[in-house]
Order: sequence, then C-alpha cells, then structure tokens
Amino acid sequence: MKQVRPKKNLGQHFLTDLTIARRIADTVDEPYADLPVLEVGPGMGVMTQYLVEKPRPVKVVEIDRESVAYLKNTLFKDSAISPQSSAIIEGDFLRMELKDVFGGQQFVLTGNYPYDISSQIFFKVIDNRDLIPCCTGMIQHEVALRMASKPGTKAYGILSVLIQAWYDVEYLFMVDETVFNPPPKVKSAVIRMTRNQTDHLDCDEQLFKRVVKTVFNQRRKMLRVSLRQLLPAIGHQPSIISNHPFMTMRPEQLSIEQFVELTNMVEEELRKEG
Repeated sequence: MKQVRPKKNLGQHFLTDLTIARRIADTVDEPYADLPVLEVGPGMGVMTQYLVEKPRPVKVVEIDRESVAYLKNTLFKDSAISPQSSAIIEGDFLRMELKDVFGGQQFVLTGNYPYDISSQIFFKVIDNRDLIPCCTGMIQHEVALRMASKPGTKAYGILSVLIQAWYDVEYLFMVDETVFNPPPKVKSAVIRMTRNQTDHLDCDEQLFKRVVKTVFNQRRKMLRVSLRQLLPAIGHQPSIISNHPFMTMRPEQLSIEQFVELTNMVEEELRKEG
C-alpha cells in the first residue's frame, strides 16, 4: 500500500527513525506498565508497531482518514494483533469523551503530538487527570522545556505551573528534526508526565488558573501591577495583599505552593470588593 502523504493542515510530521520510535514507545512502561495505552496521531504506525508488542491493550486515535485506511490495511490487519486488545478510533482527540475509551479504566496516553495543539492536549490531560496517571510523548523542544522548567527560570510559565500542579514532568531526550518527513523547522523532545500526590489544590482551582494566566501574561511586571486586572484597588488602598512580599516579585519567582497562597489572597480581596 502506498505511503500516507503528510498533511500540513493537520501538522503531520511522520517520524522515520525506528530506533527513536521504539524509545518513545518504551516510555509507557514505567511506572504504569499494567495499564492500557492510548496513542494520539499514530500516522503510519511507526511507534504503534512497538506499542502493540507489549502485553497490554492498545488503542489509537487518528483524525486523518488516509492514515486510518493505511493502518487498517497494514499494522492492524496482522492476525497477531488481537482485535480485542487493539482498536483504531477515527476522530479528534480533543473532542473525545476519554472515560469511554477503556470503559472508565485508567490508561497511559502517548503520541507524536501535533505541535499546534500540544498545549490543548495537555490541558485536556489535566482535566482528565483521574483517568490519565501517566502521559508520555514527543512535542516541540521549547514546549518540553517550559513544561519541565522550575521557578526562577526563563522557561517557567503558565504551562509549567498548571501541569506541575498535578504532574511530575521529566524531560527525557531531544529528537533532531532530520528524522521526520517532512522535517519540522524546530527540534523536538520526549517527555513523561507522572501524576503526583495532589488530590486537590487548597484554593479555588478555577481562580488559580485565572491568576496564573493573568500574571504570566505580563511576566516582566511585578505582581502588584499585573494583578490590577483582577484587583483594580491594589495600590490605592491598604490591604493584606497590597503589602505582601509577593507584590514585589515577578510570576516566574513563585512556586506552585506560593501561587496557591496568592490565589487565596486574591479570593479574599475579591470577596471584600464584592
């Protein structure tokens, strides 16, 4: 069967290096080797072929009809692959109801994620964190750095805080652009996210997101300036928050625990203003 043509509108860059494909497939083995696996965007199955070798159920979700047809006529046509343990889901991962994929069972997510929707994918993972205790895969190198970065670094930002509130992030290895068809203009990297011990944040979680996004959207400014979008009264009248040491800091200096503390202070101020 003829090869699938990479489609620019779908952000497709097919991995061609089998050694790297196996290395990425192996990232799902720890620490949840007994859970089923869902692969996003398998393309022509270069990584899928190694996933289905593992003694665990594997499903793939693919939005490209040409790729789905290719998989049905090649990798998933092999009688050695049990139809009970493997399945192709034709559709958009971002629109899927994830609790239906494995009947409500937890699973590991992996894939060679399209660069232009990788952040949306990870935000969906966060929203489904009770279903996805581990997420691995390949993304743009710079996004991987942001996800894994710590407070006080230039790469630390919205993605860092919102993901690390719920997951421990490992930057595993870099992948050169020459091992793709077509080659992307940037380098890639493989990451692994493992669910941490946090069951819930000690604050309003929706307000937490709002605070994080608000202050990082003006990351070069001190918090007393960036928070005025949420609290216009800051600096105009005495309050606990306006005199707090956080107000002279910039967002990249705050840990997740400090963002939780800040969120609670913002909530208290909003309550007073309301």
